[in-house]
Amino acid sequence: MLFFVIEINLLLMVIFIDDKPIRIISQNNFKNLHGSDYDMMFDARLEQINTKFLKGHVIVLNVDATTTEKFFKFFIDSTPQKRQYQSITLCANDAETVENQIKNFYKIIKAAGGVVFNDENKILMMYRMEKWDLPKGKRDAGEKSKETAVREVAEECNIKVKLGDKICTTWHTYEQGGKPILKRTKWYKMVCSDDSRMKPQLEEDIKELRWMDEKEVKQALLNSYSSIRFVIDSLNNNIKE
Repeated sequence: MLFFVIEINLLLMVIFIDDKPIRIISQNNFKNLHGSDYDMMFDARLEQINTKFLKGHVIVLNVDATTTEKFFKFFIDSTPQKRQYQSITLCANDAETVENQIKNFYKIIKAAGGVVFNDENKILMMYRMEKWDLPKGKRDAGEKSKETAVREVAEECNIKVKLGDKICTTWHTYEQGGKPILKRTKWYKMVCSDDSRMKPQLEEDIKELRWMDEKEVKQALLNSYSSIRFVIDSLNNNIKE
């Protein structure tokens, strides 16, 4: 199980930068964490934090607007080689304000996707860009996230599905035209109603589609993305956001 899964119930927001989780939680939930799980611990009220030397799993207490700005300027301006941490947890006194501040650093792109089950309770995984992934895509103008999720699954896998409950929301960053992008993806549980014509959408670099049981999914997740592992963990923990 992933390191950050112990905190899923406490999360306000988790952002994946270079496939590494940046977690935002309320300072009030700090008592529910385990200090021994972190390699470095800081209190933003008491000390200056040099972001260049963060290593391992890091937790920062009493995060305010100034601390948030410093961290996210570092995330945006530095190269992946300079980011030596494995994860960062920011405990904010006003977590919702910090979340909104973070969003202002990026252009937001909205997307949606699905975790699709068949009648054997297997999950549909796709092999794309040398990693195992889940079907998802950007939201079209005027679409609701639920509509996007169903459309993208149909387009990428050529199957029919019935929409279920929302699982979670993931956020991840990338650059486009030299500008920082933050993609929000809403994930839904789905049940396949017809896979008789299932085939991968080659235009989207999808090489293979495969129904996997629980053991096979765990193996596939070894060669996947942290955000996809987060989705599966959220599903298993019945977490909604």
